[in-house]
Amino acid sequence: MSLRVLQVYRTYYPDTRGGIEEVMRQIALAVRPHGVDATIFALSPRPRPEVLERPEGRVVRARSWAAPASCDLGGAAALRQFARLAAAADVIHLHFPWPFADALLAAVRPRSPVVVTYHSDVVRQRLLARCYAPLMWRTFARAQAVVATSPTYAATSPVLADARLRGKVRVIPLGIDEASVAAPDRGILARLGLAEGEPFVLFVGVLRYYKGLETLLAAARGLPGRVVIAGEGAEGGRLQAQAPGNVCFAGRVSEAEKAALLRACRAVVLPSHLRSEAFGMVLVEGALCGKPLVSCEIGTGTTYVNVAGETGLVVPPQDAAALRAALARLLTDEALARQMGAAARRRYERLFCGAALGAAYAALYGEVSPSASA
Repeated sequence: MSLRVLQVYRTYYPDTRGGIEEVMRQIALAVRPHGVDATIFALSPRPRPEVLERPEGRVVRARSWAAPASCDLGGAAALRQFARLAAAADVIHLHFPWPFADALLAAVRPRSPVVVTYHSDVVRQRLLARCYAPLMWRTFARAQAVVATSPTYAATSPVLADARLRGKVRVIPLGIDEASVAAPDRGILARLGLAEGEPFVLFVGVLRYYKGLETLLAAARGLPGRVVIAGEGAEGGRLQAQAPGNVCFAGRVSEAEKAALLRACRAVVLPSHLRSEAFGMVLVEGALCGKPLVSCEIGTGTTYVNVAGETGLVVPPQDAAALRAALARLLTDEALARQMGAAARRRYERLFCGAALGAAYAALYGEVSPSASA
């Protein structure tokens, strides 16, 4: 099979480093052994150069003129670029939600089949979601398949459970190709003042409102160990002002530094408390490294990745006492941490590795594209 796939989202590396960007990168890398070539179309506030050649494929960027409610908007140049790229693609792969992508699709009306990966319900902007719904459903009517990233999210999302999507929803878990992980840069440990072998728990991610970091800071008080928070975002200054002394803010870290922190930590924590956290790629990263996971039960893919009592511990959202108890248990019981970490690694190898991701998406692309059988 030889297919050209156009992945579409509002932003991409090197402008931003978030979960969906990493998902796109991993899909592009994973399908390459199956003969699928990826082009990624995104907006950028500084799209010079417009075309970037990266290991996962070609990245084409148009100018982002504004980003109200985190929805990047482009102009006529974006429309022209998308039309040109869509005409050359065998499959158009949209990453939802991004309303401007729906507008591009409606304006250009390309002939290529469309696949949508549904990353999250629109949780916070409820008024905007109602205004957006007609355009969203137009895209879903046009799509050949809508991919949920976990069976949990497929079952609990009111959109994915809608009768209008009956027969279109597929479940393909997100994953990571281990060969794409950077070699660890252990210099980050000394920079943060972490002693060799010191047990600590690690959060990695953009510091956003739904990440539950206020609960993590409250749980850190009295914890028998340190908490490292790696990432940056709008919430950073406020969070640092209320952090206890055993919390260390690493700021933005490189992929190599992140790899070192993941290898060195005792456990990975994701305290997100809202459905905006639809999957939690950092949990997969922790599982890849054989680390136990701590997350909250929010009815999304986080507890599909992290099986309570097997690969880690699951606590109620916004419950600082329960989160403190779970983290303390893993910090003080190294044998339990190793046992759960090994189980997390086995689950990664079975469900979330690059080979599983690539085979599933390559099969889906082949199914929807007439070019695959031509």
